[in-house]
Amino acid sequence: MTHFDVFNGDADGICALHQLRLSNPIESTLVTGVKRDINLLKQIDPSGADSVTTLDVSMEKNIQALLALLDAGVDVEYFDHHFPGDIPDHKKLNAHIDTDANTCTGMIVNQHLKGEHLPWAVTAAFGDNLYTTAEDAAKPLGLSFDKLEQLKTLGTLLNYNGYGSSLEDLYFPPADLYERVKPYANPLDFIENDDAFTALTDGYAEDMQKAEQTQPLIAEQNAAVVVFPMEAFARRVSGVYANQLAQQHPDRAHALLSALPGNGYLVSVRAPMNNKTGADDLVRQFETGGGRKAAAGINFLPEADVDRFCDALRKQYS
Repeated sequence: MTHFDVFNGDADGICALHQLRLSNPIESTLVTGVKRDINLLKQIDPSGADSVTTLDVSMEKNIQALLALLDAGVDVEYFDHHFPGDIPDHKKLNAHIDTDANTCTGMIVNQHLKGEHLPWAVTAAFGDNLYTTAEDAAKPLGLSFDKLEQLKTLGTLLNYNGYGSSLEDLYFPPADLYERVKPYANPLDFIENDDAFTALTDGYAEDMQKAEQTQPLIAEQNAAVVVFPMEAFARRVSGVYANQLAQQHPDRAHALLSALPGNGYLVSVRAPMNNKTGADDLVRQFETGGGRKAAAGINFLPEADVDRFCDALRKQYS
């Protein structure tokens, strides 16, 4: 039997898959990429698959490939929290979709597994900037403040590693990082024993220092925009820096634009922490936009559309 595990290359995707495979270890082919590489199902030849598990990947963006798999008789289990579009009514599809702004795929899997590997779900929620969700979920674990902070740091670092325009931007290809996480039932043991944690800690600190020295293009009461240069650090740090700004200014929406070749930008958007809506609606006004209510992005925003984007951001959160 040929099984494929398809997952987003960020903290949520990695932690969601890890929970599932801790509970049900199986041989599988991994399909993933940088965080923004979400058109993943098309990489699977329907004639060469018996079953597929998909985690933290937009169903709407993968609908044609999904339908091809289902019509070929492939069993597909789908866990996600992004806007799905119309979910197919198909006997071969088992969908676990929840678009609530305060959940993530790792928490959806946690519910499915009845809390069997809760520390990894907490890590996933921290990685997706859902601090309150993570802290509430962690209460049964009885962790000390320091241990909980370690999970927060790990989630942030796993998320940080997923950002970039290509695998070359990343410290670890997400499939490799998942394989490093795989032996550990407890995320605290991974932190203590795998030097990937140290490498990501050092890289994160260096990149964030550069980010914090960048002056914003717009810094208004309801919206802020930061433009980064065409450097790998900017592509790596865009999501986690947007998360940090969102935590620091909970009533303000934020957008980070990282310059790309071809006179355009990679865009990360965060809705205000106190109003986790509208980010997905905002970015879908642009050709390569997608995401969820609280956090979304645009894979390529032409330079000519920057002013239009800034106006749309202001309008969305006025």
